Amino acid sequence: MFNSSTIQAILVCQGAEYQAVCRGLSRITGSTPSVIPIPIGVENTYTYLQKSQDIKNILNHPQSKVLVMGLCGSLQPQYQVGDIVVYADCIYQENTGKTLVYECDATLTESLQQSLHQAAVVKAFTSDRMIWLSTEKRQLGQILAADVVDMEGFAVLKFFNSTGVRVGMVRVVSDGCDRNLPNLNSTLNSNGSLKPLSLAIGMLKQPIAATRLVRGALQGLQVLEQVTTCLFHSSRSCPSVEDSP
Repeated sequence: MFNSSTIQAILVCQGAEYQAVCRGLSRITGSTPSVIPIPIGVENTYTYLQKSQDIKNILNHPQSKVLVMGLCGSLQPQYQVGDIVVYADCIYQENTGKTLVYECDATLTESLQQSLHQAAVVKAFTSDRMIWLSTEKRQLGQILAADVVDMEGFAVLKFFNSTGVRVGMVRVVSDGCDRNLPNLNSTLNSNGSLKPLSLAIGMLKQPIAATRLVRGALQGLQVLEQVTTCLFHSSRSCPSVEDSP
């Protein structure tokens, strides 16, 4: 089973996801791992990991374990909003079309799955942009045989590869592959943060899709908070996929 005391740090995307994980840990009375906010995007995340003093401290401890948590999008019909998934690996497509793969630690993945009542173990695709069209999501799922999409996972695995640090990933689906989302790619700063004004304008221009995005995000964040609490609270029952709201 998952031994939370062996996790040195949780990496989670800055903003609402970071806040949800912190709220989940705030219910734990014992010791908890440090929570490190990372930026949005592959290049931004990799650059941050190279420069972060918190990450350097992790690398100084042999056999460290880190957990990546957050939200993700579905690329397959069977994964719905609120579903909990455990990553087996992450794939990434370079500009040349070459596909690269890095795997999560197999033992850590198995223990996470057991603690989360057999949550699905999935193959993730890490994208360098937001995938907002439902048709593109389904197409990527078919072509790459991937189940979910994020914007940071591959960068984390690439960075920690060959360092001796073992990485596990748990995410919650916040948007399905059957509906379009608002196109918010222009709202992303070069440093991996969101531009508040551009975000607001983008949402107002696409109100129906924006409502869908917000509703899914709120549901996903609620489950993410619950999952964080249960993973680091030995006596607390973790929600299964079926129990998710």
